[in-house]
Amino acid sequence: MDTTQRTGQQRSADRRRRELLEAADRVVLRDGPQASMNAIAAEAGITKPILYRHFGDKGGLYAALAKRHTDALLDSLRAALDAPAERRERVEATLDTYLAAIEARPQVYRFLMHPSDGSAGEHGFDVGKHSAPLLRRMGEELAQVIGDRLDLGPGGRQLARVWGHGIVGMMHAAGDWWLGERPCSRAELVRSLADLLWGRLAAAGDKVGGPGF
Repeated sequence: MDTTQRTGQQRSADRRRRELLEAADRVVLRDGPQASMNAIAAEAGITKPILYRHFGDKGGLYAALAKRHTDALLDSLRAALDAPAERRERVEATLDTYLAAIEARPQVYRFLMHPSDGSAGEHGFDVGKHSAPLLRRMGEELAQVIGDRLDLGPGGRQLARVWGHGIVGMMHAAGDWWLGERPCSRAELVRSLADLLWGRLAAAGDKVGGPGF
């Protein structure tokens, strides 16, 4: 098989994988954590063994969906962080971007972060095993942004990682609580979380010649 044939087959496989992930997305939007491989295969118009051939098992499909949604969310968070605005405005925009994402697609969020009742037995995978790396990835990405944009002095890189993971943990915990109870508006939650952050973060100076934060 020549290179052109291999490239064509890879593109076809990638396209088919995207189509299957889009079908899975539609089922997750409808069923949330209860989304099953049977329902996803039916939505895609294929048999379950074919779905397993592409993703291995539900854990593999979950990981692919998680990467798809995390990539999109991280792109949105970076755009909010790099927007031409004052630091407080960018912090609030970043918090709002995360909360708006989970509010817009709560079933996807619940599928990624919460197991359904009895899911470990029915589907044979542990949601927590997969969701924890998502939060760690977001924490490292935010730490990179903080370290690149703020002059934190000696030990700044470690401090940036502490802040990055701490902020992601705060967003996740507060967002999870808020999505379940809706005790206040999204704007009120954003302002309250930004107030919590507005201590040393506000006092740190921007790096000379850098884009700021």
